[in-house]
Amino acid sequence: MKVAGFTFIRNAVKNDYPVAEAITSILPICDEFIVALGNCSDNTESLIRNINSPKIKIINTVWDDSLRDGGAVFAAETDKAFNSISSDADWAFYIQGDECVHEKYLPLIKKEMEDNLNDNRVEGLLFKYLHFYGSYDYYGHSRRWYRREIRILRNNKAIHSYRDAQGFRLDGRKIRVKLIDAYIYHYGWVKPPDGLKSKLRNFNLFYHDDAWMAENLPETFEFDYKNADRLVHFTGNHPQVMQKRIALTNWKLNVDLNQLHKKMTFRRKLLQKVEDITGWRVSEYRNYKIVK
Repeated sequence: MKVAGFTFIRNAVKNDYPVAEAITSILPICDEFIVALGNCSDNTESLIRNINSPKIKIINTVWDDSLRDGGAVFAAETDKAFNSISSDADWAFYIQGDECVHEKYLPLIKKEMEDNLNDNRVEGLLFKYLHFYGSYDYYGHSRRWYRREIRILRNNKAIHSYRDAQGFRLDGRKIRVKLIDAYIYHYGWVKPPDGLKSKLRNFNLFYHDDAWMAENLPETFEFDYKNADRLVHFTGNHPQVMQKRIALTNWKLNVDLNQLHKKMTFRRKLLQKVEDITGWRVSEYRNYKIVK
């Protein structure tokens, strides 16, 4: 069984993405790793090369900055990386530049790939998610955050990244997957307040035109944590590859968790209560079909 990892990235240093940690977190179970490196204005390339692994192959790409409708450029860059994977790879392990996998899950993930290698019903493996927010001590747990997403795929070039690269499709249809008991740790929202403000503006540049940005996210706007909704204290431990970054944290999350919860509408509170009691997320968006 051959496994290829893949990702895309641009300006990771400038935007404070833990892409080196992301790559390193899954590298032990990958035989090769493709990085689609966009046209950077910082030293992201050096950051990746300093991982110093013969498994890593960098392909240089140029982002189409005119693709500002729904994050389509992210999907385009993901496809570039996926299409560069060696033809003899069986599985493709996708990870984004602000995600990590805890080392405790690697043996289980490898076994799931081995066990499902010859089961053609399974076209991908579905992961659970922890979305850390504001600090490494809290994660978002509400309907605002997606619970699951595909991160391992068969190396089938008919598969393509969907919409803003959150998921995938095969010839336009949903991919058949198995849900596995492993988590992706998502760190994209772990930043000090000024960092979150910059993230929100930079992120939305790939979704909206200048007029929308000027009206909704002017440079003078203040970040208010309103997209947090509901935060839960994290009592576990983070991946080993993240420990150095966490040790350098020099801020605390300064927000009233009860006030955040009060901002939820009655409907959202009711639906969240249903999920908490039953585990069922009513009307959940699923860009996949669970078959096993």
